[in-house]
Amino acid sequence: MSNPVPGQHPLRGIALFMLALMMFALLDATSKHLSLTFAVPLLVWARYIVHFLLMLIFVAPSLRIELVRTAYPGLQILRALALLGTTAGGMAAFRLMPLAEGTSVMFLAPLLVTLLAGPFLGERIGAGRWLAAIIGFCGVLLVVRPGAGLNVAGVLWALGGAVSYALYQLLTRRLSQAEHPLRLLFYTALIGTLVMSAALPWFWVDAAPAPSQWVLIASLGLYGGIGHFIFIRAFRLAPASTLTPFTYTQLVWATLLGWLLFGNVPDALTAAGMAVIAASGLWLALGERRRQAAATRR
Repeated sequence: MSNPVPGQHPLRGIALFMLALMMFALLDATSKHLSLTFAVPLLVWARYIVHFLLMLIFVAPSLRIELVRTAYPGLQILRALALLGTTAGGMAAFRLMPLAEGTSVMFLAPLLVTLLAGPFLGERIGAGRWLAAIIGFCGVLLVVRPGAGLNVAGVLWALGGAVSYALYQLLTRRLSQAEHPLRLLFYTALIGTLVMSAALPWFWVDAAPAPSQWVLIASLGLYGGIGHFIFIRAFRLAPASTLTPFTYTQLVWATLLGWLLFGNVPDALTAAGMAVIAASGLWLALGERRRQAAATRR
């Protein structure tokens, strides 16, 4: 095993990581509820504008120009657009699909990252990683199988969101060693706000939301912005190899919230598919942990 890194607290990191995943699940559940009344692009805009304002208030005064100074403006913009595509695809999918099933399809992203890490990042992909990715894809097929009763458009939106999320993760891995974490967080908020603000006139509502609806709409940005900040903080307190195996607890949150808030309970085959997706992801995560441990011992 590698020696402990000064300043790291793995248990705190795991706790923050789990909290971030819960906030992402709450974001999905809240957007699903609101999408029954409001257009998805309006909700996407709200998620980013609140995130952007939070960073202007709490982060910009300390970092100032360092918050926007980057050596990779093109990659920063592409990464931000990839997360915007993830958010839009996810919200559109959850409007049409149960939370658990939509989240399961979105979790195709880590499997895509495994397959694309070779051509994009120059990483070697062994037979075990290929096998895990194929098994995970079979799990997705179980979830979206004919006869499952899922909305086809919702499945397509979720698949689009998964592809966007895979690109986002690849670009994050590419930039994380060279850019300040808060700068990465700021560019996602900035680009998302600019793009969705330009589209806002076509999706604004005629009647103003009720006060309780405004609170829920604003909470989208709180869940997204604070969730990603906690997410980044978790990776400062614990190594990725420690945190990644816990990623699939978001499936548990999605299933629980889908049941409590919307009365959706996955059937046996869908639950089996979710379990296969989670198992393949854990296999990949634990394999990566073993590779990093072996590299450290050399």
